[in-house]
Order: sequence, then C-alpha cells, then structure tokens
Amino acid sequence: MRSGSRRQFELSPAAVPVISVGNLAMGGRGKTPLVAHLTRQLIDAGERPAILSRGYRRRTPDDGVVIVSDGRHRLADLDRSGDEPLMLARSVPGAAVLVSESRTMSAALAESILGCTVIVLDDGFQHRAMRRDVDVVIVTSGDLTDHRLPFGRLRSPVSDLSRADAVVMDGPWTEAGAVALRAAISVDRTALFSLSRAIGEAYLIEQPDVVLTKNMPVVAVAGIARPQRFTESLEASGWQVARLLPFSDHHPYDREDLKRMAETLRGTGAAGIVTTEKDAVRLLPLRPLGMPVAAVPLVVDIATRAIGQPDADSEPLDTRNGFREWLLGRLRQVRA
Repeated sequence: MRSGSRRQFELSPAAVPVISVGNLAMGGRGKTPLVAHLTRQLIDAGERPAILSRGYRRRTPDDGVVIVSDGRHRLADLDRSGDEPLMLARSVPGAAVLVSESRTMSAALAESILGCTVIVLDDGFQHRAMRRDVDVVIVTSGDLTDHRLPFGRLRSPVSDLSRADAVVMDGPWTEAGAVALRAAISVDRTALFSLSRAIGEAYLIEQPDVVLTKNMPVVAVAGIARPQRFTESLEASGWQVARLLPFSDHHPYDREDLKRMAETLRGTGAAGIVTTEKDAVRLLPLRPLGMPVAAVPLVVDIATRAIGQPDADSEPLDTRNGFREWLLGRLRQVRA
C-alpha cells in the first residue's frame, strides 16, 4: 500500500471498542504483563480480543500485517513477530495477536477476518492517530516527577495523564508522586489502581527430564530494560541466584551467548539458567541449548487504591474484582 493511502487508512476509526495500554516512560514498567492480564480478563468475560503491536526490534519487518496468532494457532516466527508479540501469543491463548506499523490496518483485519470483538493496543498511549475508547496508563512515582526525553525518561509529559481513563501505579507511592498525580488528573473521572508483581511457576523450555528447584543455585539471564529487577524478583520468591548475566533489552541471542551462559554455569557451579518469558522466546530458535534453561512468567495483579494510600498499612479496595469490574463497565458504556 502506498504511503498516502496508508496514512488515510491510519485515521480510520475501528468499529469495535479499543483499549489502549501504555506508559509515560521508557521501558521496564510492566506494560506487557498488564496487557496479558487485561486480555485474559476480556477472554474470561466472553470477548474475543485482538492485541495489536508494532513488533519493536523484529528482524524481518513486513509492510503489511503479520498475524502472529489467530487466537488458536501461532502463525509467525520470532523474526517476523518480535519477542513481546510472540510471548503474548504463547502466554494468552484465545487472543489474536497482530503486528504492523499501521494499527488501524491491523484492527480492520482483526475485526473483519478474525471476528475480534475488542481491540487492545499494546503501547498505545502515544499513538494518537487511532481512536481509542479506554486509555490505561502505567506509571511509577518516579515517572510523575521525571522530565521529558532527552533530559529524563518520559516519552509524554505528566500532564498527558489528564486524558487517561485509568492510571496504574507500579510500585509504592511517594508524596511527591501523589502531589504530581493529583495535579495531572481529575480524581472524579480517572480510576486509580496499583500493580503488584509475582514470579510464576518455572518451566523448562527443553530437557523436561531435568529438574530445577528453588533450593538449587541458578544463573539469572535477563535481556530486559532493568535486568537487576529480575534478580530481585527471583530472590524475593525464594530462588538462589548465584549470578546475574545481563543483556540489553530485546537482545538477539546467538551461539556465542549460549557459550557464555554455559561458561557462567561452570564457573558458579549453578544447576541451570532461569530467565524471563521474553528472553525464552528469543532463546527457543537456538535449541538444543545444551543446558537446563527454565522460564518464569511475571504475574501481575491489579488492586484499587486511592492516591497516596499506603501499600502496607491498609488493604486494597476490592483487590480481586475492582479492575475487572471497572474494565467491563467501561466496555458496556462504550457499547451503549
């Protein structure tokens, strides 16, 4: 499609409800696990969601739309998908996953060909060309007092939270963050939630006859925005981390990296590698890996909180159902 007609298509509205999940800052904010959590709740409610992504850092970008999953089968490899879309296709069965620079082209295909009933924009807060009905934005307290690029890590000013329907706080509140958030949003209109993280059950990506347990020393491998946070999460859940082997975010693993991992295992006497699900999908094409490698999912939960409500001193409001009820209520309003 020519660039002129593509731009015209880019401004076309979607026919089904559009939910955007995004953030203010660069990297490491739990956005992809939040997309997975939200999408699973839509599936549980009987929806047929489609997750739309740009497929950042994929090796073989296509001009059109790549269907990573149609909700039943995975249809594209890592090079055409990108690591996060492929991870979502593997971890959220029942959701279609599509990759394209044109979100509305993906939305049109998801609606007309795949029969999807709701669109989820992965990393959509700054993508203003496409209409959205619900904007969910994840922030940390540090984001709320940070500066725009290149002087800080913010992709959007804090004042842009005025157009968010929900703000999800990742981590504890600070007083300065609470003050900045109160100034940016309408407390009566914007729903406020907090995100908690937990490490899920580990699973070996090959060699199923090998056992890795938390009482064994392991090497943590993480090619994500904040590798140290992965180690902290593992240790908090009981894993014994002998060493962290960090890589850059979206790092394309190769055989030399596998040799480095094997050498680190020998040097530390560790029993195996533990890595993230996002790293696992980038390691899978290199099988056989020649060593035990387990992936651990990052599981998130969303609770309702008031601005500045202490995380430790009081119970969240309606922890189990608050976000789900809010989300489905917003969908009913959009469709009314």
